[in-house]
Amino acid sequence: MTGAAETHRVLVIEDEAPIRRFLAIALGSAGFAMEEAARGREGIEKAATAAPDVVVLDLGLPDMDGKAVVAAIREWSQVPILILSVRDGEAEKIAALDAGADDYVTKPFATGELLARLRALVRSRRRADAEPPAVAIGDLSVDLARRLVTVGGREVKLTRKEYDVLALLARFQGRLVTHRQLLSTVWGPAHLDDTHYLRIAVGHIRDKLGDDAADPRFILTEPGVGYRLA
Repeated sequence: MTGAAETHRVLVIEDEAPIRRFLAIALGSAGFAMEEAARGREGIEKAATAAPDVVVLDLGLPDMDGKAVVAAIREWSQVPILILSVRDGEAEKIAALDAGADDYVTKPFATGELLARLRALVRSRRRADAEPPAVAIGDLSVDLARRLVTVGGREVKLTRKEYDVLALLARFQGRLVTHRQLLSTVWGPAHLDDTHYLRIAVGHIRDKLGDDAADPRFILTEPGVGYRLA
């Protein structure tokens, strides 16, 4: 949260009443205002009428699959969508993210992590509305206006592809960016399956930033799905 006077609205689309009640308590204690819907079609309508800042969506709804809800909302809105689902398969996560979801948390979930990811989504939407000239994470600075990367004030020389990968992660700081999104944006649609390009580029970026993949400060790996900037 950016201030005591600022309240962000969360739309929870979830058919299980106990989870909705739990989330109402957790979100309320964290300063969020919550709207709720028990079915997909109701959720789509409330996404249009309640003007939420972020949507929390279960995939297993009684009237339609959650991925169809994502696709319907994406026809007219770029509101951040976080999937909260018991489905933990890699293919399911990738399908939901490719449909337009921004993040994915599996049940059972840690309340603190869920709230942190919601705050990150709210911040990223604010940045998307007015992209900052630079993004800072600890002693790392990515100056998007000047295409300048520094760590502790020292300039880091990146290749064009390496910079483009880091810049895309910086623009969506805190949000998960899938392999397909990165490959399509940086290398082009013909390279959606060339994940080794991305793996090599991220490895080089980490080396140049002094970031340890086993204990990362900057670039976090979501195995089999994508990357996020801390």
